[in-house]
Order: sequence, then C-alpha cells, then structure tokens
Amino acid sequence: MWIMIAGSYTAGGADAARRAANLRAMNEAAVTLFRAGHVPIIGVNLALPLIEAADGKSFDEMMMPMSLAVAERCDACLRISGPSKGADEEVQRFRSRNLPIYFRPEDVPSP
Repeated sequence: MWIMIAGSYTAGGADAARRAANLRAMNEAAVTLFRAGHVPIIGVNLALPLIEAADGKSFDEMMMPMSLAVAERCDACLRISGPSKGADEEVQRFRSRNLPIYFRPEDVPSP
C-alpha cells in the first residue's frame, strides 16, 4: 500500500529543533513501513524541497496544498505524534473516502 504518514511538523509554533524532531519521527515511521513492504509518503518531504527552491518564502502556499494533494493518491494513512491541524486535515481526506487510518505502525497490515 501507499501510506501517508501524517504527523505534527510545525504545530504549536515549533522551533527548528522541534520541527526536525517531528520530521525525524515521521521518517522513522516511514522506514518501518518501507521495511514492511509499503510505500510511505510524507507530505512534508515532498513540499520542503520546493519551498526551499522558492527561497523559503512559500511555506503557506505549498505545504498543505501538496500534502493534501498527495493524500488523495494514497491508500491509507498512519497518524502519528501530537496535535496538528494539518495532519488532522490529511486524516480527514482518508475518512471522507472511507480509507484506513492507523495510529501505530504495528497496526498496519502486511501488504
């Protein structure tokens, strides 16, 4: 399955160290899913290089639109970490299509 990992990135006004830790948690979950045979997708990882190429000035323009667009292409969602309006929006995309939402990597079934 193609599985979106939805988690906190900037929630609560996270500073650079907190954002890095949040992204690391998503990437660690992605490694677990990859090793289980899935294709993990993280919207932040898709958007950040484009935001950087736009001189870092397009976060609001690019981050959530890219994440929500990729959510439409995935088969399931793994929701991790703490509160996040953006991650909750991603989860809502899966709920609206009656697709699976998991809350722990070990709950994701084998492919």
